[in-house]
Amino acid sequence: MPHDTLTALERWLALFHRQLPDRVPLDYWATPEVDQMLMAHLGCATRLELLRTLHVDFIVDVIPPYIGPALPAGYDVWGLGYRQTDYAGGAYAEAIDRPLAKYQTLAEIKANHIWPNPDWWDYSDLAGQLVGFEDHPIAGGGHQPFMIFKDMRGHEQALLDLHDDPELVHYCVGQISEVHYQNTLRTFEALPGKINITYADEDLGGQRNLMYSPAHIREFIFPGMRRVIALGHQAGAYVRHHDDGAISRILPELLDLGFDFLNPLQWRAEGMDREYLKREIGPRVVLHGGMDNQATLPFGSVEDVRQEVRDNLRLLGQGGGYILAPCHNLQANTPIANILALYETAYAEGWY
Repeated sequence: MPHDTLTALERWLALFHRQLPDRVPLDYWATPEVDQMLMAHLGCATRLELLRTLHVDFIVDVIPPYIGPALPAGYDVWGLGYRQTDYAGGAYAEAIDRPLAKYQTLAEIKANHIWPNPDWWDYSDLAGQLVGFEDHPIAGGGHQPFMIFKDMRGHEQALLDLHDDPELVHYCVGQISEVHYQNTLRTFEALPGKINITYADEDLGGQRNLMYSPAHIREFIFPGMRRVIALGHQAGAYVRHHDDGAISRILPELLDLGFDFLNPLQWRAEGMDREYLKREIGPRVVLHGGMDNQATLPFGSVEDVRQEVRDNLRLLGQGGGYILAPCHNLQANTPIANILALYETAYAEGWY
């Protein structure tokens, strides 16, 4: 078998420079329960050891510590309250207290709701988070305001607001966007030239179609996304756009915003087949993800997983421009044998 001749950082950068790396880079997304299962199975003492055992070309996210006003137990900086909700094999934190749901008007929100201040985070020692990871891509900052607005307002009410109260949506999304923008800007300023990747994310797609009209996406989501993409490029960073589901209707316009790589390639969603993604999207951006966790990874056989890896290497990885990864967090119902088959096959057969 060939051996690595590039670092993880060099491998990622080769794709952004439209060059062939030594092999297809590998990434890893999983719930904490899966981390623990794999660590126990492989005898790894830490998650870092696990990632290295699987040959993952992982990103290191730098996160400024929160130093703002004390938060009530179970609440975040946006005022969202969470409850741990069990599912088979693990638990997720689900939002149950939505701070903007109690208001009827924009005037009430302006009068009563306190938005986070970018000064509530400490950016002074981010450089310490880079130590030991000089050979890996570094990510910092990020932007996903509409997702947070939906949680703060309640999903059904947020959708009604798009039609019934656009001024309220513009104000709230703008407030969240500005916090994200300032956090990202200050992260760049604290680590000049060190951030390789930042994020301009939203979830716009369902399984069969967009969740919002293209007109609403253009009006409420694109402006902030365009602004943070420009900020990332000014800082020398590459920008990821994460977007689940069936987004082919809006993808051409998303591409025109200027992001650099698309994740997670949920190819079982309508209109998102891999041939289309490679042919129409691949020439413009790097593709990231593509290992299906709706059917193949949790419910397929080991050979099904190996075949999907081979299909992705052929359909998405031909000529470069592809990072192989699950298209969502690996879940606790995913057999360990399938996860190992993913990474073993990709590492063995993903060489250029």
